[in-house]
Order: sequence, then structure tokens, then C-alpha cells
Amino acid sequence: MRTSIATVSLSGPLTEKLGAAARAGFDGVEVFENDLLAAPIAPEEIRARAADLGLAIDLYQPLRDVEAVPEDVFARNLRRAEHKFRLTRRLGADTVLVCSSVSPLAPDDDALAADQLRRLAELAAEHGVKVAYEALAWGRRVNTYDHAWRIVEAADHPALGVCLDSFHILAKGSDPKGIEDIPGGKIFFLQLADAPPMAMDVLQWSRHYRCFPGQGGLDVAGLVGHVLRAGYEGPLSLEVFNDVFRQADAGRTAVDAQRSLRLLQEAVGTDAPPPPVVPGGIAFAELATPDTEPLTALLGALGFTRTARHRGKPVELWQQGEARVLLNTAPAEGREGRGPELAAVGLESPDPAGAARRAEAMLAPVLPRRRAPGDAPLDAVAAPDGTELFFVATDTRGTEGWLADFAPLGAHTDTGSGSDTGGIADGGTGIRRVDHLALTQPWHRFDEAALFHRGVLGLRPQESVDVADPYGLLRSRAVTSPDGGVRIVLSVGPAPADDRTAHAQHIALATDDLVATARRVRAAGGRLLAVPANYHDDLAARFDLTPDELETYRELGILYDRDAHGAFLHCYTETVGRVFFEVVQRAAYRGYGASNAPVRLAAQHAGRLIG
Repeated sequence: MRTSIATVSLSGPLTEKLGAAARAGFDGVEVFENDLLAAPIAPEEIRARAADLGLAIDLYQPLRDVEAVPEDVFARNLRRAEHKFRLTRRLGADTVLVCSSVSPLAPDDDALAADQLRRLAELAAEHGVKVAYEALAWGRRVNTYDHAWRIVEAADHPALGVCLDSFHILAKGSDPKGIEDIPGGKIFFLQLADAPPMAMDVLQWSRHYRCFPGQGGLDVAGLVGHVLRAGYEGPLSLEVFNDVFRQADAGRTAVDAQRSLRLLQEAVGTDAPPPPVVPGGIAFAELATPDTEPLTALLGALGFTRTARHRGKPVELWQQGEARVLLNTAPAEGREGRGPELAAVGLESPDPAGAARRAEAMLAPVLPRRRAPGDAPLDAVAAPDGTELFFVATDTRGTEGWLADFAPLGAHTDTGSGSDTGGIADGGTGIRRVDHLALTQPWHRFDEAALFHRGVLGLRPQESVDVADPYGLLRSRAVTSPDGGVRIVLSVGPAPADDRTAHAQHIALATDDLVATARRVRAAGGRLLAVPANYHDDLAARFDLTPDELETYRELGILYDRDAHGAFLHCYTETVGRVFFEVVQRAAYRGYGASNAPVRLAAQHAGRLIG
């Protein structure tokens, strides 16, 4: 199907919006009146520029409070409308949007509304224009799509039809099944937007919190299915009012928008892109660092050993059980002067080539990779936060795949923590694998990130959670594979410019016995985050724990939580650059210790460590 986007959904001047929409692969645009009025070029030039970019102008939206008004007011409305109809033709469009009246003076008179809309349509037809009548969710008298259709049906003019808007329909709680009773030829336009569940005035909800389909909680795909069954043949068009999108880069936002429509079309069966290839686990986490010494000491204390070195690049492989960490000291553009940070993730994939095809079809930025002769062919894409995602199939024999790029260091591997390791070099600390990753997102990419990980990787988004930080609220949302083999927690701070919200990313490592692991880490010189005594005093009141358990948790800085499925114990290391480690013991527990996050964040700000 053709795709379109309203210019109000993107930031910047009109000409930049047109370019962004075209580059993202849209077929057309809706021109919002304010964008046209602010443009320094004539409508004819806008029309020509859009045509040069391969864009149709599908809709112009300038008319409100037109119908069901006193006759003298309607006469003025007709004069205003005639000017807009001429302008619409100058733009090269053939459809004008008319929103239902929000005037408190609008009478409850459907017959009057139908008569005046019919006369408006007669005038529009003289100019070769159609009128699409839309029921605003906050319309004074007409605020549901079925009411708008009854008026259009009564008016009975070929140049008059309805515009259906998913937000207005679903936000009102209307049953979209009735859309199938509208003849498809009378649905002149379809506007789409999602929104997160919010208990607030519908007008404010609409103007500030709409998002692209798949990023909120509305059943946009179900509504589109009803519209298609009615026989609608026009474009799928996005009309999203969102404070964040209006401040973000138009090009990135347009790509995010186009991705949402590709996923939507896949969901309703009008497109069949390569299917998602869900990753089965975390093959490795790669840390970029100009100086390996702080991380070497920390990894050694955690029980990791340096097992291999890349044959052609300054990259070391550290491993314990199935948990692998790469240390990369190669200089990278944009990272000058920055400390260690999580730069890349290897995702275990049953079909790496298929995963790459899916990613490219869903507009994930494919990363070029310089390969030396003999290097394993690895496909990688960039996530919205810039993290590189590699699709890999680990061959633990080291004969093929990415591990073949690394030369083993021999039987006596390096712990990096000195000669007295307390037995860690022989038995490690009990860490088995990566439990989850926590990635901090740019403030304007949070919704994009959730859609990206769902659409590109096939992960399932969980509900968003707000977490209290000493300097504001953090939003957090987990995305997971069905079997829990991959868990990624996406988070974002409360403001774009506050350095205190540039929270570190972290790697959570799984163990079967956190107490034993924490003791071994401390014995090896590892430093764990100190948790305030008040937390453990409160823990005694919240959970039925023995005095010995409480004392042990207090001593080692262990936090505790429980859900309907099981218990969760976790503790944290010191932060190095923008990275720290979490060690977790998960007994069927499905969450991430969100109730403990405020205490952890406050402790990290305080910077107190034990060990």
C-alpha cells in the first residue's frame, strides 16, 4: 500500500520535512496548514519540489468549525473554504480535511450539519476537490466516526466522504468493527497514530503523546484491518502530534515512522517482508576502552579469564562459562576522550543471514565492516542508541564463526587481577552467562528503540516502568525473547541536557549462588556497591527473611525482590567509565528488580563501595 505522513509529525521547515519523508521511502505527505503558511516559497514551488522528490501531496488540512453554524457564519466559511480549495489545487492535492466543530455554539442539529457539508462539497467539486470529514474525539457534537458517517451519508454528495483517524476512534473507546459498514469509496482518507495508555484529557493526550503505530497501546492494526475490509484503497498516513518528535532530527523520525508502517502492513497482511529471526542469547558484549587496565582488574575479580586475542585487531576475549566480554582498544570516531562504554553486542542467531535480511527490510542502518582476509563474515546493524548489533552463530570449537577470528592464549589464561586470585583462575566465581543488558537511550529515541527491537529483532516489549532517580524520573522498558534467552532493558533519563541523566550502561551476569559469587568477587579485590542500611531494615519488614539472610545481604550489598514466580537477588560492581556489572540470581523471577532501582541509583550517585 502507499504510505504517507503528515508534515506536523516531523521537525523543521516544510522543505526539510519533504526531503526527510522522501528519503525514508514515503509515497506522499499531508501538508499541515501552519507548515504551508510559514514556508517562504509559493504553493506551486512546494508542489514541484514534492514531485521532484517523488512525493504526492495527498491531503491539505486547513478547515475547522465549518458546519452546523448560523447561516451568516456559514456564508463566511464558504468564502474562506473557496480560498482553501484554490490553494489545495495549487499544491496539487485533491482532498481537504474538515474537522468536526469544537465551537461551544455549535447546535445539536445533524440535519443542519449535513446540509451545510453538502453545500461545502458542491463548492469543492467546482474546484476539483473532495472534502474528508473527520470526527474529532473532543468535537462539540460530532465526536465519533459513526456519527460523522451518518451526517456524510445524509448529505449524500460524491465529493463528501469521511476521514478516519485511529487515535480519535480508539481513544474514545469506539468499536471499530462498524467501519466495515461504511462503503470503502466513502472513506476518503485514513490517518494513523498510536498512543500510550494515559488517564488524562483526550485533547492533551492527542496533542502531546501520540506516537507511531506499535509504540503505544492502541490496537491500530485491528482498526486498519476493519478499514481494509470496508474496501479502502487510499494510503496509510501517519498523523502524529508528539513533543519529542517535533524536536528530534526529521530524517531519523521519518525512518522510524516508515518502519512502523512496514510492521503494521506485515501485521495486517498487506506486506510480507523477511520474517523476524529471534536471537537465542547474548554471544558477547563488547566494551570500547582506550585503557584496559581498570576493566581488566574488574573482570578478573569477577572471575573472567583472558582466553583469546583477535588475530588482526586490538580486541581481547574474556570469558567465564558462556559469558563473554570483548575489550576493544581501537580508536573510534566520536569516542575520543571517553571512558569504557558498551559499544557492541553479539546476538546468537539461528540464521544470521536471515536476521540481516530482516534488519535491512526494516530500515536498520547496516554497518560497513572492514574485513581482513580470513575474517569471519559478520553482519551488523546500528541500534537507535548507536550500539552495534552483530548477528552471530557461536561455534565453541573455534573452527568457524566469529570465534575463529581469535587466537587462543593457551591453557594458562590471565585473570588480570594479580597472582593471588583466591582460586578464581581455576573455578571462576560461579558466573554462568549474561542474564540481561541495560542500555541507556538518547532522550528522543526511547519509543523508537522499543519499536526497533520488536520489529528488527523480534523481541517482545514489556510495559514501561517509571523509576525514581535522585534527579528525576527514569523511564524503563524491557524487550525479551519468548524464552528469556535475550533480555534487554531500555531506559531514558528525564531531560536531554542534564549530565546527571547520562546513566551508565550495564551488563547483568547470571549465577546460581549470588552469595558465594559476591564473596569470591570481594576476596579477589572486587568492589561492590554499598547499599544503605535503611534499605535492609525495610527489607526485613517487606519479606520473610531470616536474620542470617538479612545480615549476609547487608554485608555484601545484595538487594532482594520477589514476584509471583520466584525470588531475585542482585548486587552491583563499581562503575568504570560508563559501564558497570550487575550479578543476579534469578529463581523463575521475571522482572529486573525495578523496585530496588531507586536505592541502587541513589547509591551510585553517592559512590560508596564495599570490598
